[in-house]
Amino acid sequence: MKVFIDGSSGTTGLRIHDRLQSRSDIKLIRLEESVRKDPAARREALNSADVAFLCLPDAASIEAVSMVESDTVVIDTSTAHRTNEDWTYGFPELKGMKEKIARSKRIANPGCHASGFIALVAPLVEAGVIKKDDVLSCTSLTGYSGGGKKMIEQYETSNDALLTAPRLYGISQKHKHIPEMMKVCGLETQPAFCPIVSNYYSGMEVIVPLETEEDVKGIYKDYYTGGLVKYKEDADEEGFLSACLMSGRDDMEISVYGNGKNTLLVSRFDNLGKGASGAAIQNMNIVMGIEETQGLKTQ
Repeated sequence: MKVFIDGSSGTTGLRIHDRLQSRSDIKLIRLEESVRKDPAARREALNSADVAFLCLPDAASIEAVSMVESDTVVIDTSTAHRTNEDWTYGFPELKGMKEKIARSKRIANPGCHASGFIALVAPLVEAGVIKKDDVLSCTSLTGYSGGGKKMIEQYETSNDALLTAPRLYGISQKHKHIPEMMKVCGLETQPAFCPIVSNYYSGMEVIVPLETEEDVKGIYKDYYTGGLVKYKEDADEEGFLSACLMSGRDDMEISVYGNGKNTLLVSRFDNLGKGASGAAIQNMNIVMGIEETQGLKTQ
């Protein structure tokens, strides 16, 4: 299988490359640094690949797709195509989605925050526990690697005291992940979304509070029976839930806490793993018809 990573120098592309470089069933198409951004060289690489990962800004991803004239399977990790009806949303744990991914040529990789929210909310919308017009809130903690190279450098080289504490962002409620969160879950009302970046490299914790007496745990146990998303009972660390628990891994744990009425739905994963690169490779494995966890770290 010939694979090309367009944008291999960014955090997502580097993690994909790291996971694939030792696989014997993959041949990576590499461009020399001198032609890495050359349109002609990129076009040739894109069209000679069986699978192409786009690890680019939105506009550059759209441009790259326009260059593809072959049967190359494109897996786009940008925001550009996640709500596009002509693309398959790459979250195979959702019912019926794995089969769609397997036969798709255009796969939109989910956003990191969105992945944790959708894993928690979509099954409960399907079960009728959450209504489509319910007003939800979501708090999502992420390590600074989620902001890319610029933010990584900022956190690792700056002496700014403001970076030592968690920072809320997306305060305009126009975060780029909100449209896919609503569309994929079938929500009619926009959730109040509170993303927070903190002073650690990677790991994500998404929290959705819910007032319900339904057997949410039972729904998750029945829903997540394969793939990279797993329900785990009593997953806390002596009453705490660390956002960096899954750092370096490609799977996701979801858990439920509360007092029987006021409930906290929690998903934990690596923003670079199931939140980005790991999910992209999982989708490629499905397209290849092999075990979807091949080459991924799940422990």
